[in-house]
Amino acid sequence: MVLEVANIRIDPAKAKEFEAAIESGVRNVLAKAKGFKNFKIQRGVENPGKYLLMIEWASLEDHMVGLRESTAFAEWRGIVGGFFAAPVEMEHFELIASN
Repeated sequence: MVLEVANIRIDPAKAKEFEAAIESGVRNVLAKAKGFKNFKIQRGVENPGKYLLMIEWASLEDHMVGLRESTAFAEWRGIVGGFFAAPVEMEHFELIASN
């Protein structure tokens, strides 16, 4: 299992529209991708224009090849890309410990 963490910055004045768009985009586009497991979206408390999108994938390849090289990725970017105030910073993580 691989966790994708995307650090997203938007104009806080567009928060309601962005939140509706990102949740819809994940549920209607990304969730249909091979290897998609689950997701969380969190908004910054001190910085309400900052969001973390966390998606669990079965494998790195499912995200970086299966999704990113598909037409679904362009559809996803069409839904949320217009809200981005800065380039999205994205990294992948492996679980080391949990409770």
